[in-house]
Amino acid sequence: MVDHLVFFAVKEGASAGEVEDLISSIRGLKNEVPGVVDLSVGEDFSGRSGEYTHALFARFEDAAGLQEYMGHPAHLAVVEKLGATTTGRIVADYEF
Repeated sequence: MVDHLVFFAVKEGASAGEVEDLISSIRGLKNEVPGVVDLSVGEDFSGRSGEYTHALFARFEDAAGLQEYMGHPAHLAVVEKLGATTTGRIVADYEF
């Protein structure tokens, strides 16, 4: 199994509608991209995430599934939205 973690910071000037559209688009990837075993995204409520406001978790059967996800048009569209709506991201992928 492979886990894909993304932490991102929403721009201060982003509207509630832009953020909801981004989150909805990310959630849609679970059903749009083959190979996604599980996917969740949400806003941090702990206050311990530093500059990062949201986190994304996605799980795949193997590294090939992650690679398919990375190149899928639906994922690439979400990456564009992330670029327009966020100020920073950190990504970690690991196999277990």
